[in-house]
Amino acid sequence: MTRAIEADYLVVGAGAMGMAFTDAVVDHADVRVALVDRRHSTSGHWLEAYPFVRLHQASAFYGVASALLGDGQLQQHGPEKGLQERASQSEICAYYARMLDRMVESGKVEFFPNCEYVGDRAFVSLISGERFEVRGACRIVDARYLAPSVPAEKPPPFDVAEGARVLPVNELARLAEAPSQYVVVGSGKTATDACIWLLSRDVDPDAICWVRPRDPWMMNRAVVQPDPAIILGMAADMMSAAEHATSIDDLFLRLEDAGVMLRIDRTVMPTMAKAPTLAAWELEQLRTIDNVVRRGHLESVERGNLTFAGGSVTVADDALVVHCAADGLKYPPLVPVWRPEAITLQPIRAGFPCFGAALVGYVEATRQDDDEKNRLCPPSPYGNSMVEWARMIVLGTRAAMSFSTEPDIKEWSDQVALNPARIPPGHAGSAALDEARERLATHTRPGLARLAELM
Repeated sequence: MTRAIEADYLVVGAGAMGMAFTDAVVDHADVRVALVDRRHSTSGHWLEAYPFVRLHQASAFYGVASALLGDGQLQQHGPEKGLQERASQSEICAYYARMLDRMVESGKVEFFPNCEYVGDRAFVSLISGERFEVRGACRIVDARYLAPSVPAEKPPPFDVAEGARVLPVNELARLAEAPSQYVVVGSGKTATDACIWLLSRDVDPDAICWVRPRDPWMMNRAVVQPDPAIILGMAADMMSAAEHATSIDDLFLRLEDAGVMLRIDRTVMPTMAKAPTLAAWELEQLRTIDNVVRRGHLESVERGNLTFAGGSVTVADDALVVHCAADGLKYPPLVPVWRPEAITLQPIRAGFPCFGAALVGYVEATRQDDDEKNRLCPPSPYGNSMVEWARMIVLGTRAAMSFSTEPDIKEWSDQVALNPARIPPGHAGSAALDEARERLATHTRPGLARLAELM
């Protein structure tokens, strides 16, 4: 059985980017959207995330343009007192459920959960088997191009022998019996979250073995805050460091000295620069873990033994290996956002995917010519290595310079909390903000030029 659907857009993927695009396009154009996802609801990978996860950045930078995630409040208690709130998994999923309800109630959006897109403007229910086809001049919006993998949905990228205890990080909070040793496998945010959570549950740091294939650079959460003086000051520090850097290593060391970048072990030069944010208190906790294995990627796990390309490491016989090694960020080739076959959602301003998707939705609603849209919104990649991080900053900054020249886009983006560089209408200003803007204006062009050389 096939059911015909009437829609101007078929958005494939109801995660963060698909929701941000849909919210912006229906807010600024009289259009109908069919929103499709293989999962049972909106929120994308957050539905499968580990229960103790939180956004690594401020809640204000995440979600959709028309409604703030959270209350926009500073934390009043705990080790991050004074920093902006960060939403939990349950808060994020509840927020997206509310956003979906509002979209559906507008009459402009129809949601199709548990459905798989099969191409040619058609999708099939994974529950009933019913086939749906969108008729007429409908644009496909690919919101899955950068969809992350999570440990709950991806098997470990290493062999597991019979008898070895290996669990995805999601199961860590559901243990019925404690092992004598935990082996955390991964270098990124998920692994740091797992280590912090174990330490918060009074696990002895010496009972944690951290398999870290690459040491990571992290951004200092204190300087990535939705306060114009703070974040523009951070951008100015970044461009000043770039302007004077003699090498890519020197750039990151300068950023560390400026309080922008953090590394767990100051005796090791990291090579990974996906650069999630990290708080000072988390850094202190992570530094209590001394048993760090740096032998590259883990190849196989046996009971009591970890095998790498260059040898093996003995662990406790009952060691629990915690799989945190899914590739949360993706690095496919950059493609034009607007192509005849699809609108492919990608970050525009470096490192803020929700803002990028909302911006694409706004531009789609307010412009007609695809070439002009692509000129205004060239995509930027995610960072991985230090060189790729420099490329992300260069391309993202150039894109911001492009779309910010359009008065209506500038006016819209200054009202959108997702935009980290905005100065909201009516902002009182301050001497610190004036100083940050002056330094940013001084250092941006020479800093970009040097970054382009380094990348």
